[in-house]
Amino acid sequence: MFRRLIPDHRHKAQALDEQEVLAGITQQSTPVQFPSPREHDLASLRPRIIQELQRIVGVDNMLTEEADLIAYSIDGTWIERRPLAVVLPTTAEQVSAILRLANHERIVVAPRGSASGLSGGSVPLAGGIALALTRMNRILEIDTTNLIAVVEPGVITATLQAEVEQHGLFYPPSGGRMVKNVTGYNLRQLFTGAEGTLGVITEATLKLLPLPKYRLTALATFDLLEDAAMAVTAVMSSGVLPASVELMDQITVQCVEDLLHLGLPVDAEALLLFACDGNYEQVVHGELEAITSICTNHRARAVRQAQSDQESEQLWQARRSVSPALARRKPNKLGEDISVPRSAVPSMIRQVRTIAAKYDLLIPVFGHAGDGNLHPNILCNRRDPEEMQRVRDAAAEIFSAAIACGGTLSGEHGIGLLKKEFMEQDLGHDAVEAMKKIKLALDPNNILNPGKIFPTGKSAW
Repeated sequence: MFRRLIPDHRHKAQALDEQEVLAGITQQSTPVQFPSPREHDLASLRPRIIQELQRIVGVDNMLTEEADLIAYSIDGTWIERRPLAVVLPTTAEQVSAILRLANHERIVVAPRGSASGLSGGSVPLAGGIALALTRMNRILEIDTTNLIAVVEPGVITATLQAEVEQHGLFYPPSGGRMVKNVTGYNLRQLFTGAEGTLGVITEATLKLLPLPKYRLTALATFDLLEDAAMAVTAVMSSGVLPASVELMDQITVQCVEDLLHLGLPVDAEALLLFACDGNYEQVVHGELEAITSICTNHRARAVRQAQSDQESEQLWQARRSVSPALARRKPNKLGEDISVPRSAVPSMIRQVRTIAAKYDLLIPVFGHAGDGNLHPNILCNRRDPEEMQRVRDAAAEIFSAAIACGGTLSGEHGIGLLKKEFMEQDLGHDAVEAMKKIKLALDPNNILNPGKIFPTGKSAW
């Protein structure tokens, strides 16, 4: 039992002797070694196995043509690994049957959704079966009394939002069934954070909230990026809780303006985009006025409140367009998503700027500044080996800086392939070994998304 608890910078309760406990779990045994996946090719996926997969999902829900395999070999990164077959189940029973067959035959399985991930988590690194869940796309239940929705994993967020809005609700991308529960281990969080290495989620229960009646947007313009970062900290410490706080630095703003021509102030070093919502108009206006005052006190050049829904939508369109806009500046980009305490946002941004100058790289920074989730995007050209080495070195320093600030490697994207070699630096050797033991207990044949999350001593890019 933990003897004394102290808060760490990531807002968790961490025991002084936590590392002792983890070390006690791992020190008596040799480092965990996963079984090596069997090598397969299409010829080795014998007609009997292919026929069995077709029997499970139907001929129309299995793909083996070269063009199809290429389409399922990538995600939102530049990593590409071709699967040996693609199956598209439509029921949980089909998923179970596929996994039973794959486990018996020792064929690796890489679960995937719409392949928009930015860490290589759904890339089928070891070949085998790409298990695409996009056809499991039903909204099974909208419970307006308990404020939950039950969905299959292939449901698109925008589709769910549109559906629940018809019931006067909206989906905040977090949370689940609103029942207090401290019974046993929290396997829900374990599985949702495992990136397909422990199992396949076939149904999710999501928390809904009443749709606010009023929503207002404001754009604050800063001549200094550091002032913007300090303003974020001041707002979040003031007692006002905005629905969203988004940061865009100068390079980001310039790229978005080049794409959309919205009249954004491209000479500013940073923009902050705020949203406040609620059911009482006067309260929402009061919160936005408080934010305006705080930004002004932190040397904002201007704070502009959107005067219409159309103007508000244009501002949020600018934020949503950041990723495609940055892609126009250089052929490639490495999109990171470090997460640091809000109080460390100014320091972290300064360090990213120093790292960018050190390695002569363009590293625009944007992100969800209100919760410390920053997205330094390293713009680059993969055909330039010397530049790519600088990208690797810069990424490693950004990760180290985030951890030193009390932060972590990822707030949203996950670990996948791109960050696996930094896991021990963030969590420590003993914690990673404990996770490996969980993986080995639940997946003894190592068929579920092997090669992800855990360091191997070899970079995937």
